[in-house]
Amino acid sequence: MQANFMIGLGSKARVPIISFSATSPSLSSLQSQYFVRATLNDSAQVPAIKAIVQAFGWREVVLICVDNEYGNGVIPSLTSALQEVDTHVTYRSAIHLSATDDQIVKELYKLMTMSTRVFIVHMFTPLGSRLFTKANEVGMMEEGYVWILTDGMTDFLSTLDPSAIDSMQGVLGVKPHVPRTKELDSVKIRWKKKFQEEYPINEISELNIFGLRAYDAASALAIAVEKLSVGNFSFQKTNISRDSISLESIRVSPIGPNILHSLLSTQFRGLTGHFQIVDGQLHSSAFQIVNVNGEGEKGVGFWTQENGIVRRPNSTSKVNLRAITWPGESTSVPKGWVLPTNGKKLKIGVPVKEGFSEFVKVMRDPITNTTKVTGYCIAIFDAVMATLPYAVPYEYVPFETPDGNAAGNYDELISQVYFQKYDAVVGDTTILANRSLYVDFTLPYTESGVSMMVPIIDNRSKSAWVFLKPLTWDLWVTSACFFVFIGFVIWTLEHRINEDFRGPRSHQVGTIFSFSFSTLVSAQKERIVSNLARFVVIIWFFVVLILTQSYTASLTSMLTVQQLKPTITDINELIRTGQRVGYQNGSFILAFLERMKFHESNLVIYNSLEQLDELFSKGSQKGGIAAAFDEIPYMKLFLAKYCSKYTAVQPTYKFDGFGFVFPKHSPLVSDVSMQILNVTEGDQMAKIEQAWFGQNSSCPGLNSSLSSDSIGVDSFWGLFLIAGVASSAALIIRMATFLYENTDTLVQLDPPASVWRKIKALATLFDNKDLSSHNFRKSEMGDRSGTNGMDAATASPATNYPPSPSSLSVQTQSNFAFSRDQATPASEYGDQMSPNGQTPPEIAFGIELANSKQELKVPEVVHVNN
Repeated sequence: MQANFMIGLGSKARVPIISFSATSPSLSSLQSQYFVRATLNDSAQVPAIKAIVQAFGWREVVLICVDNEYGNGVIPSLTSALQEVDTHVTYRSAIHLSATDDQIVKELYKLMTMSTRVFIVHMFTPLGSRLFTKANEVGMMEEGYVWILTDGMTDFLSTLDPSAIDSMQGVLGVKPHVPRTKELDSVKIRWKKKFQEEYPINEISELNIFGLRAYDAASALAIAVEKLSVGNFSFQKTNISRDSISLESIRVSPIGPNILHSLLSTQFRGLTGHFQIVDGQLHSSAFQIVNVNGEGEKGVGFWTQENGIVRRPNSTSKVNLRAITWPGESTSVPKGWVLPTNGKKLKIGVPVKEGFSEFVKVMRDPITNTTKVTGYCIAIFDAVMATLPYAVPYEYVPFETPDGNAAGNYDELISQVYFQKYDAVVGDTTILANRSLYVDFTLPYTESGVSMMVPIIDNRSKSAWVFLKPLTWDLWVTSACFFVFIGFVIWTLEHRINEDFRGPRSHQVGTIFSFSFSTLVSAQKERIVSNLARFVVIIWFFVVLILTQSYTASLTSMLTVQQLKPTITDINELIRTGQRVGYQNGSFILAFLERMKFHESNLVIYNSLEQLDELFSKGSQKGGIAAAFDEIPYMKLFLAKYCSKYTAVQPTYKFDGFGFVFPKHSPLVSDVSMQILNVTEGDQMAKIEQAWFGQNSSCPGLNSSLSSDSIGVDSFWGLFLIAGVASSAALIIRMATFLYENTDTLVQLDPPASVWRKIKALATLFDNKDLSSHNFRKSEMGDRSGTNGMDAATASPATNYPPSPSSLSVQTQSNFAFSRDQATPASEYGDQMSPNGQTPPEIAFGIELANSKQELKVPEVVHVNN
């Protein structure tokens, strides 16, 4: 009130009013341009306090303020700042300056009954020292409590008597940071000297923050006036209304506006740091965080607007604060809350369900009239609460009417927490956005999502041609073509050098088909002698192995595994045809289906697994349903029992699963959520699921495919590519080698032959045996060794002399016999001679073959034995 009065006088006289102690936020400089606050606004320390609360993760605080304008001024800004870091002010305690010790103790006992253990104190030292003295007496300075002081008390900790300091051990506080400089030390020495000269019998007082602010304010005013270089500070009269009798004597300063402008532009390094007026008040600087320990305070860190909490004011490295001693001489950070000390147990609301008792089951003993609650959700909650590092007493309260029926749906049950009738809700409660507006959910402990269930039909084929279905028709055709192609390649590579691939034309065609297809069962009788053919066969055996194994697996699946197909796969089809669908009683699925545009008359309620199965059995046309919508945990339970009759259909609509419900800003939420992760990630979760849901290994998973498609070419094109490239390469190499070896023979054709004659000649040559092959040489050596002891014609003992040249003959595949004869006339050729008396080219070609392959000289006489 005094400051407001002075601000009014300054505005009338146009004189700057400089204050070094008016810290209340309500004294805004916007009220008068002549008001200059040469100190920090109380709200300037709010970010530092918010940073401390955020750093330690406290979610609830209690404000303790003096009940006057000073105490109330910081409340709005502090409350808003804490809400930004998701911290809730659960209670505001206002203590009057004239409060007695008994009134202070009564208020402290009220605070003890609350669960919050973080207190922010905003008051001056006379009342604050009394508060902490009584708090220590009632036991509120023990381990688990957190006390944070604003600068109203932190600036004057050094002035408190030792008994007050003893009662404040472990308290944290914030105050403006005053850097230690030579100028500051010099001023303090001169202050003590002057104080002792003027008050020799009084105890020397320390120069506090207000004294330092006053020194800087006076220095700033002196600098501002010196910059103006004026000496006339007289006032001028103004025309004042007769109605303003109390202000008629106020005069107006002609140089006041100039002084104000000069003061606002003044900057210098003062005793408290950098001095600069911004928006009519002192620019905010760093704050120091102190901890009351021992006989005084110790610094544990700093807060700056640029870097937040740091260990040194000029550091940019964000590290933890120095070691803090908390109340009760504890070194561990208090969690900031405890259960209420009134001895009551937490009331945990649970839903009452007719079906799906695996999740929550409420049983009442008629003899003892006691209630027992069990189920999957209850087991998880008990496991989570048992792992908390502190004991939490609680009891389950069924949400039911006096006759034992459900008292409402899940939304109505959750609202009981909002109205503080229950301390929490445990059950199969789904996390939804609209519910989170009124309560807090823990992390989910089940799978999330909503999907559709429909009946399935057995699509297993009963056809006699089912053995053709493992492969698609394009794969059958491709495989058959490759069988023929591989057989042709092997015949080409082996025909000239392997007796197994020779013979009549029909026999050779049969060999091409039989050899390739016999590789399916490794029953081929023809032996392979060339390396190229062996290479092709090895590659083809690999392809056949993969193909047959895949065929066998697919056929086995088709004959043994039920091919199950859903009756409906499209939700739009249900809406378009007006089919009836089901949803669980009391579930949020009703609102979901209404948003999907299902007509209300087509929605059917079910309460249990058995009732759902019965509705499916009736069908939509007979009062049943064609499909059902539910959450994944319920669907898994239903399919585990009826997996042979129903299946889940995609897509799955995203929801967050089941979670436990607590009041808004409940400190239990974070701890319970953390323990949910520990339980769900360990073996305990699997044991709970096994205990309540069992395990049906014969049923496929919720998202597993229920049918197998035929195998197509896309699955084997890589294998066919390898086989095709290998076979083609071998074929090209063989034909190139054949052409190279017989180039001279084609050149010697006389007269120059046409392309067609060359092709016929090559075909004739290719159809003959390659007698130079090692395979035929071995056969010849075997024949010779067989007649080495006896002459073949006379059966007489053979000699060691070689046969005479006249007895040599070469038998060709075309039944041409070339023999040496000395006196056979040319006319004996008969029809085999050409009209001009020359040897036909086919015979000449055979002679050239005999000369080049058998190294025989051209005979004088050639007999043609047709």
